[in-house]
Amino acid sequence: MTTPMMQQYQQIKQQYQDAILFFRLGDFYEMFGEDAREASRILEITLTTRDKDKEAPIPMCGIPYHAVNTYLGKLLNRGYKVAICEQVEDPEKSKGIVRREVVRVITPGTIIDKELLAEAQNNFLAAICQVDDIWGLAFVDVSTGEFYVTELNAGNTSSVVDEITRYNVSECLVAPDDPGAIRTLLEPVCVVTSYPPKHWSVKRTQLKMEEQFSRSGLEAAGIIGCEAAVAAGGILIAYLSDTQKQTLGHINRVQLYSPKHFMLIDGATRRNLELHTTMRTREKKGSLLWVLDKTVTALGGRLLKKFISQPLLDRNEILSRQQAVTEFVNNMFLREKLREYLKKVYDLERLVSRLVFQTANGRDLLALGQSLQYLPLIKERLEHAKTTPLLHDCWHSLDTLTDISQLIMESIKDNPPVSVTDGSLIKDGYSEEVDKLRQAAASGKKWLAQLEQEERNKTGIKSLKVKYNKVFGYYIEITKANLDHVPTYFQRKQTLANAERYITPKLKELEDTILGAEDKLVKLEYRIFSDIRQTLAVETKRIQETARVIALLDVLLSLATTAVENGYVAPKILPSEDTMEIKAGRHPVIEQLTTAGAFVPNDTNVGDKKQLIVITGPNMAGKSTYMRQVALITLMSQIGSWVPAQEAFIPLVDRIFTRVGAADDLSTGQSTFMVEMNEVANILHNATGRSLIILDEIGRGTSTYDGIAIAWAVIEFLLQEKKGAKTFFATHYHQLTALDNIYQQVANHQVAVQEKGKEIVFLRKIISGGTDKSYGIQVARLAGLPNQVIKRAQFLLTEMENQGNSAASIEAAAAKEDHLVFFEALNSSYETVLEKLRHLDVMNTTPIEALNMLSELKQLVDEGDNSEQN
Repeated sequence: MTTPMMQQYQQIKQQYQDAILFFRLGDFYEMFGEDAREASRILEITLTTRDKDKEAPIPMCGIPYHAVNTYLGKLLNRGYKVAICEQVEDPEKSKGIVRREVVRVITPGTIIDKELLAEAQNNFLAAICQVDDIWGLAFVDVSTGEFYVTELNAGNTSSVVDEITRYNVSECLVAPDDPGAIRTLLEPVCVVTSYPPKHWSVKRTQLKMEEQFSRSGLEAAGIIGCEAAVAAGGILIAYLSDTQKQTLGHINRVQLYSPKHFMLIDGATRRNLELHTTMRTREKKGSLLWVLDKTVTALGGRLLKKFISQPLLDRNEILSRQQAVTEFVNNMFLREKLREYLKKVYDLERLVSRLVFQTANGRDLLALGQSLQYLPLIKERLEHAKTTPLLHDCWHSLDTLTDISQLIMESIKDNPPVSVTDGSLIKDGYSEEVDKLRQAAASGKKWLAQLEQEERNKTGIKSLKVKYNKVFGYYIEITKANLDHVPTYFQRKQTLANAERYITPKLKELEDTILGAEDKLVKLEYRIFSDIRQTLAVETKRIQETARVIALLDVLLSLATTAVENGYVAPKILPSEDTMEIKAGRHPVIEQLTTAGAFVPNDTNVGDKKQLIVITGPNMAGKSTYMRQVALITLMSQIGSWVPAQEAFIPLVDRIFTRVGAADDLSTGQSTFMVEMNEVANILHNATGRSLIILDEIGRGTSTYDGIAIAWAVIEFLLQEKKGAKTFFATHYHQLTALDNIYQQVANHQVAVQEKGKEIVFLRKIISGGTDKSYGIQVARLAGLPNQVIKRAQFLLTEMENQGNSAASIEAAAAKEDHLVFFEALNSSYETVLEKLRHLDVMNTTPIEALNMLSELKQLVDEGDNSEQN
């Protein structure tokens, strides 16, 4: 028979079938049925059963409530939702089964717990909604309150994926009737959640947005009339209301943006340029972010990632940032002082969200108060940089919030406990009532002793005593012999054989103060703390505005610090049609991973006269590094950063495309060559005359002649259809170098190589002119291929070059045996002999050593003969 508790569980679970239900039972969260099976497997905890002796025992497992975040993280990382069901009444006061409710549903996109979030990384939830032929997209980070919306043409689904990738979305909401195209594109990059159809009507979503931001707020954001964007935003608000179960006061500002205001960077380019993480390890070290990130606050760390994801297209905005960076570069004292102060500032955005959700504890409030104490110092220092427009705006917008910091620092104790229900939160002197209770709890016996002495003095009864028991509480005991001296204000409580017990109004007052003083104190402190927390939550907008200023300052200081430490220069930002010129440019990441001075800088000149650069040379020589270097310098310029070069003139670029390397896409069944061709197709369809294009080894995934033909045709298309697009085309097909004789927009470059006999030395220098040498065999030798393979390859190459490169000539060369090469490759013993002879130091070998060496070599040859005969 089902128990009342299990009936309650089943009723609640029925409402949250798509989530794992954490059901609070005392000090544990329990899971039952399929939830238990799934959770025990992922969390690696014991699966047991309830009602073991019954016909159908129920699977169950549990976790301690105090360790919930450890287990939550594992489930969320696997894409699960978790519904937290708490006891919402005191079990001791409950007349029947304890009332329970789901207080929050946690999903990958709605995490607010600081233990589950990366400090310098946003956690975005997105929604996609189609209205007519327009896609509406909305993005929210519940932990910081950021809320963005935009609209895109519904005919281009790849642009939707680009935006989702740009925001590094954790979870995306789609309509349940989505035909599958969007879901299929999004599933490789985030968790995709179908949301019930009742939430998707344009009218309903409009109402949700107006409830959250007000009609005037939407008008101020310029969002009225953007039906698709409003619809997507309204879906997010509805989802957050369903999952968070409370008001969202910190989400108070919606920002409408157009992707056209930022440089567009697709997912492949983000990976290829390793903007945030490396392709191989997926770690920050080795990425552009790793080089530029000298931020000292979590706020700045998140904003810097956004800067890198969204390079600007407005030249004035870029120059505004660059001027601020330059100010900090040139003023070391200002730069270092501001960084020193910013190091003391905690994560204001996420502190605010915890204020609004009423989850901030005493330590959070203290962190907020201590952070705000540095704002006046920051503003004072900024006054010295007011001549720079952006820094003047920062100075003007920086609210020092002295009233808030004063409230916190006067009220919250210096070392409060983690829990807000354990007391010891409120400072002495802030509340007279708290002081009295705290003094009562600490000094109760002292007060009683004082009262006892006072009453002895008043009554003249030397044997008068103040006593206590659990039945009567505190009382004054008078012996029978002294009853004549009892004053009238004594109230008889109990009569004993040899004494009488009394109470007085003052003793009763002390009793009320002392008995339960700790309990009263804890409750009072919690009430006062909650009032303070609520007061601070009302100031959310002010704190958020200041947080935005702090984040921007931190990023500008980070870029300045990087520029100083790495020897960067301020690039000149030019209109799009101008020529890109970079003198002694360096790869910002690789130069940091090599020893000082080891990186070889290179010049770049591409644009009006020479639109497309064909780069030839061997593998490992530096072609890809050079091309990525140009792309990264361009991107850095458009976020307002200085760049690694002696001098740089950078025209505005609307998109950066890269086609570098490829691998099979097993999830879609696409071959390496198909992946490559898809990426090339995307470039050819979407590039403009203002784009920067990096193409590396186009066509190598198919036969030689097919590859050459495709590469040639791609270059011609770019020259004819995408005039002005600045393109770098690295290739092993030396036949493509002939294009500069046909098209005046093409220039040939090569990577300089120094030949030393059979060896080559990569000089890492890009020079004018093409080359028909790929040095493939020399690179293979450097890679350590066995000598017999190298020699055989050299022989076959010579034969093919002499006979032509047809299939028949290759077959003939392979069939023809150069007997010396073949004989030497026949047995590894001869290779060993040759290696020993190569390393023999004849001039420093003694006669006896020479004889021993000769004997050893003869033995090896004999072994080779025997092996050959066998």
